Amino acid sequence: MKLLLHICCGPCACYPVSVLQAEGVEFRGWFYNPNIHPFQEFKRRLEALEQLAARWQLTVDYERRYGLRDYLRQVVFHEEQRCRLCYEMRLAAAARQTRLLGLQAFTTTLLYSRYQQLEVITEVAQAAARREGVDFYYRDFRPGWRQGIEISRRLELYRQPYCGCIYSEQERYDRR
Repeated sequence: MKLLLHICCGPCACYPVSVLQAEGVEFRGWFYNPNIHPFQEFKRRLEALEQLAARWQLTVDYERRYGLRDYLRQVVFHEEQRCRLCYEMRLAAAARQTRLLGLQAFTTTLLYSRYQQLEVITEVAQAAARREGVDFYYRDFRPGWRQGIEISRRLELYRQPYCGCIYSEQERYDRR
């Protein structure tokens, strides 16, 4: 199977990449995250993934355009559904990219985080896969949560303090 791995950030990629490599799955990474705010945070996450890709010799394609306006157009006045809308935006693009590259399936590092909505991600990804005529490769990577954190710390990758969007940033700092 040839797989596209949608990557939200370097630290969240560590465990899924190690699992896929250990299992001999042929994949290429893809960074597409228009939700990340602010721009400096976007750049830091992109650079952390570039560091991981260089160290581990990963093939990764990058959407370097800062797409915050596109993201905000989707979620403003729909903040209660912002996570679903964000998943839909990114996973629809991942399914499309999978088809355009001629790959069979895609998955996402979003399935690694215990803070993400696994059921919603799966539902959204399966629908996107059907629309594009590709497969969604489901894998619950959450059991490797601690291991992924240890790997990212050992590699000294930038570790972000919130999911990525302006709303999650506010929630993170409001809790303090």
